[in-house]
Amino acid sequence: MASLSGSILRQPSFANYWVSRILTSISFQMLSVAIGWQMYALTHDAFSLGLVGLAQFVPMVLLTLVVGQVADRFDRRRIVNVCQIIEALTAGLLLYGSVAGWLSKENILVAAAILGACRSFEGPASSALLPQLVPKKILQQAIAWTTSAGQTAQIVGPSLGGVLYALGPASVYITVTIALLVSTILTFFIRLERTFQRSSEPVTLRSMLMGLVFVYRHKVILGTISLDLFAVLLGGATALLPIFAQDILHTGPLGLGLMRTAPAVGALIMSMVLAYYPLKKAFGPILFGALGVFGLATMLFALSTNLIISLVALLIIGASDVVSVVIRSSLVQLQTPDEMRGRVNAVNSLFIGTSNQLGEFESGTLAGLIGTVPAAFIGGVGTIVVEGLWMLLFPSLRRIRSLSES
Repeated sequence: MASLSGSILRQPSFANYWVSRILTSISFQMLSVAIGWQMYALTHDAFSLGLVGLAQFVPMVLLTLVVGQVADRFDRRRIVNVCQIIEALTAGLLLYGSVAGWLSKENILVAAAILGACRSFEGPASSALLPQLVPKKILQQAIAWTTSAGQTAQIVGPSLGGVLYALGPASVYITVTIALLVSTILTFFIRLERTFQRSSEPVTLRSMLMGLVFVYRHKVILGTISLDLFAVLLGGATALLPIFAQDILHTGPLGLGLMRTAPAVGALIMSMVLAYYPLKKAFGPILFGALGVFGLATMLFALSTNLIISLVALLIIGASDVVSVVIRSSLVQLQTPDEMRGRVNAVNSLFIGTSNQLGEFESGTLAGLIGTVPAAFIGGVGTIVVEGLWMLLFPSLRRIRSLSES
């Protein structure tokens, strides 16, 4: 099985795609660090930092119906290419503005909005492109490898961005510009395993809503996507890490850094395991089992007063989350027709983005009302409650054995 997994990266198109995903994801993480630091250096205003996040999130919500249509009507490789070029140009303008000294709060917000819009188009198009690059029988492994790319970016990106920012924001922007240009070149040379029948129906409100309609009518996909939304919404204890580091574990910045890295490390390890040893059966039970482990690990983290135990809990949180991510992503990709993948992935991206954003808000609000430890513990309990409810509401998802089952 290891040789089969290794052969995936020996396929030039998938290798180009995979390395491109790493470079793009690391670039986005680095940009987030640099833009945040630079905004605060200019304004010394926490509210302005919130505006940066809002500027990136709003385009995703507003463009959801549009980006799915685009991904189902045009060459997905070229959509990703155009987005990467615009992202590189934006990073280049941030570089020029930093060196020339004219970069302002408003300029940074505009750049954040452009990057958010590009990511809105790039995400669904890139996700919908993946099944065109590899045979269906190894799609799960391809998704695991792609997930490992994302986790690598989460580990490397913020750290590298912080180190380079110490040399000045221009160091980050020039590195990101080069990385995005290399990513663009790699994407340009991707060749497809198979093409898809592009949608030719007129652009109407009905065609724009077809992604939502398709998800609603296919209970396995609806259960899969909504499970991610509510599980992450309730189980977002990682948003409270600064409070745990300072007030509960008393570890300081070093401990906070270790805790922020731990879930990504656990996720990276598990994604590599799944890449070499893909799941073969009992996908429904394994999906819900992983979610249960996620909830229990969240509860353990909430109650821990020892840094080592907390790090182990966070490692388990990251690892169990990846198991469910790979299964959910595989189900969505394999059970969606090629011509609908752009619109369905756009809906999926909206759900994931919303759950991440609202999950942090929910955790912070609940912590402010009842305290940090109870809020994190209740989040873990809530995840297990959601697991039980979804097993009852979506029995077809619970019983699914094969990724190709409907």
